[in-house]
Amino acid sequence: MKTTKLIADSADVPGAEGQNNVEELLAGLRRDMRPAGPAEACVEGQRCGLIAIVGKPNVGKSTLLNALVGQKISITSRKAQTTRHRITGIHTIGMTQFVFADTPGFQTRHSNALNRSLNKTVLGAVGDVDLILFVVEAGMFNQADAKVLSLLGKGIPTLLVANKLDVVHRRADIAPWLQDMQQRHAFAEFVPMSSKNAKDMERLLGICEKFLPEQAWWYAADELTDRSERFLASETVREKLFRLTGDELPYTSTVVIDKFEEEAGRGKQKRLLRIAATIVVERDSHKAMVIGDKGERIKRIGMETRVELEKALDCKVFIEMWVKVRSGWADDEARVRSFGYD
Repeated sequence: MKTTKLIADSADVPGAEGQNNVEELLAGLRRDMRPAGPAEACVEGQRCGLIAIVGKPNVGKSTLLNALVGQKISITSRKAQTTRHRITGIHTIGMTQFVFADTPGFQTRHSNALNRSLNKTVLGAVGDVDLILFVVEAGMFNQADAKVLSLLGKGIPTLLVANKLDVVHRRADIAPWLQDMQQRHAFAEFVPMSSKNAKDMERLLGICEKFLPEQAWWYAADELTDRSERFLASETVREKLFRLTGDELPYTSTVVIDKFEEEAGRGKQKRLLRIAATIVVERDSHKAMVIGDKGERIKRIGMETRVELEKALDCKVFIEMWVKVRSGWADDEARVRSFGYD
């Protein structure tokens, strides 16, 4: 995977958290999410634009991003709120460069410092884009979906991406559901699909292309994300943590990279990465859960992280892990910021 340095952090949100004056809030959040200049000189016929992927938690946004880019750049798990940052995925095909911004699921159930930070990231992402992909489960729409939809202005084209079509048992129910969705928002187009279907991905890219302006590409043709390898390491540890602990471990657990050093490799390996990571939990019982019996669980987290990073980054990886207890960190604004959630 080729990566570039982190270009933009999520925007700060002034004012209240409520739904009043949403348009004013979004206007205040508008910022330049684009690089300072194009990666290459403009070529006639080139298209490039920013596409925000939004939706409630656990609706399949990160899986969709990975499918659109063609490689895993955003972590996934069954646990809600797995994505905590705006992840930019880049896909260049033909004369068009698609720049996708995956966002955390907008959180309505809890209001702690961490969730407020995640919601700021969502709002910052939808303020200045060329196209919005509003992702819902095909045939489903609940209060959490409605909350996200209420944040979307009418001035930006929005596609209704009806995801997980492959698990819908009665396809005949989709048509009336789509008619109902049209009454809720003036969607530019409906896209029933499954992110597991390659043809659906091609179709979605073709639809997105029509909404992107003609302009020079912002990134080199072979770049896949604007996130650093250090960030990828942190996210990979967190994914394995959630996958191997299931619903036992609260989602507020996080990962901090203490050391990320690169050395020259030996033999066939061009380079070697030495990584030290700390898993932060809120209780001693959570610490024991992460470590596991005789340390078996944390060993497996480390092993699976190492294997995935070596494959993604094409290098040798040595990784050390510790677990620390920081009670109440998700409710502490300063600590949330210190852990990288702006």
